[in-house]
Amino acid sequence: MTRKEIEERKFRPAREEAGDAAKQTGTPQTQSAAYRLAFQDDEFLLREDLRPVRFQLELLKPQLLMDEAKIESTFVFYGSARIPEPDQVQARIDAAPTPELKRLAENLGRKAHYYEEARKLARIAAQYPVNEAGCRHFVVCSGGGPSIMEAANRGAQDVGQTTIGMNIVLPHEQAPNRFVTPELSFQFHYFALRKMHFLLRARALAVFPGGFGTFDEMFELLTLIQTGKMKPIPILLFGREFWNRVVDFEALADEGVISHKDLDLLTWVESAQEGWDAVQRFYEDSDAPGCD
Repeated sequence: MTRKEIEERKFRPAREEAGDAAKQTGTPQTQSAAYRLAFQDDEFLLREDLRPVRFQLELLKPQLLMDEAKIESTFVFYGSARIPEPDQVQARIDAAPTPELKRLAENLGRKAHYYEEARKLARIAAQYPVNEAGCRHFVVCSGGGPSIMEAANRGAQDVGQTTIGMNIVLPHEQAPNRFVTPELSFQFHYFALRKMHFLLRARALAVFPGGFGTFDEMFELLTLIQTGKMKPIPILLFGREFWNRVVDFEALADEGVISHKDLDLLTWVESAQEGWDAVQRFYEDSDAPGCD
């Protein structure tokens, strides 16, 4: 008999105890918040003092659910939430109420082909074969939102594969895109824990043109690898013209604030197939590991 089986026999499951607690007779004592089981007391769990516990829960919940789904590694997609799907470009330009907004709509429209490239790359990655242990590799993972994130989840769904979405609670209303697998649709309160889950299983990463969020996530990953806190993985940077216009990577190296060899962490690509070929080259001498 395993230790787990022994413990399960020794103690009643928390689920049963919680059910019994809900049936208790109503008295001033049992109706007091103090009498609630701690794990059923929302007000208690939301106290400032409980932040360390909430950190643990937010780390543990997605970890357990992905373990149960046998997701061994992921292919993470970063990119703008504003780039339109190609067939929406003209409608957005026509709907722009001012010349300035029209100019911005046109700028975003010129990047619409990246929606299709993200979708194509996700299709390819999602078809990576399941290994003999039933573990999945290169499972498509995005922030769960619109635009490039939607394209990634959509590509995986195109070929009938599960796909992960990692949303974050924001002040304005939002919802996961409809292509995220419901059982793998996660919501985070802490940006730090969301970022950690993006990278814990990442075996490759594609970065498309984007704004502050994309910059934040990409540069954090580059820093982790540069400082040896994380093993190198393929980092595919789509849209060399865009990135060289908004970030002068060579200038950073020329100024001495990074090394020229740090630029080798980036792999410049323009198409989905080019990106997947780069990932294959990176791992050509290694096989996908089995389940731990």
